[in-house]
Formats: sequence, structure tokens, C-alpha cells
Amino acid sequence: MAELKTKPSKASVAGFLNAIEDDEIRKDSKTIAGIMSKATKSKPKMWGPNIVGFGSYHYKYASGREGDWMLTAFAPRNKNITLYIMPGFEGQAALMKKLGPHSGGKSCVHIKRLSDLHLPTLKKLVDLSVKKLQERSTGR
Repeated sequence: MAELKTKPSKASVAGFLNAIEDDEIRKDSKTIAGIMSKATKSKPKMWGPNIVGFGSYHYKYASGREGDWMLTAFAPRNKNITLYIMPGFEGQAALMKKLGPHSGGKSCVHIKRLSDLHLPTLKKLVDLSVKKLQERSTGR
């Protein structure tokens, strides 16, 4: 069974965030870190070289594959910030419509800047994603 490439590391989150060259992306990343930390009640950890993750949960597939993964995360990129949230929970579609300009797939939301978004909606989206993932992983 292949080993996951993305794992928690001991790299400094503050060092990573402070090294972001673009002022707006750096500021937005620090705000997102606060939102995700509050939602998970966890301090951030680097996962791989460029993902800031919060909390963790254990998963196990019917195939027998299992592991630990972050509850929520984000990755600042040159042209956008990618948010990693749980896909498909009840109420997600309505929140995504109110969020503001974004793109992405099932569990990735790509945003340009926080100033484009409805911040209370982003907070609800992250809070609900974390809550639903915790419920799912504990079988509640």
C-alpha cells in the first residue's frame, strides 16, 4: 500500500506564513489560520512543505487502508489560496452560493482574496465542515 506523501512536519507555521512574499496573501493566510484554529480548537501544523493544517482525525476505508488526516487546511499559492474542507455536507451548497467568488472541486475551494468573500459565510463553512467531519469520524 502506498504511503501518503502529505504528512505533518515540524516546520514552523509562523516562519512559513511570514515568508509569503505577497502582503495580501500573507495577511489573508493569517486571518484564515485564525478562523481554522478557532473552528478546530487546534494549533496549526505544517503538512508537507506548503499546507497549513488544523486538527486531525483517523479514517479507515472498507479496503483496510487507514490513516490520519487534517480536519481542515489551507495552502497559500502564488495566484490564489486553496482551502481544504469536507465535501458534501448538508448546507454546503447554500453556503458556497453566499461565499463570493471562488472555484474548486469537491474538497478544495480556491479563492483570490478574503476581501472578495463574505467572511461570516466563510466562518460558517469552515465551522460546519469541521463539525460534520468530526461527527463522521467518531460515528455520531
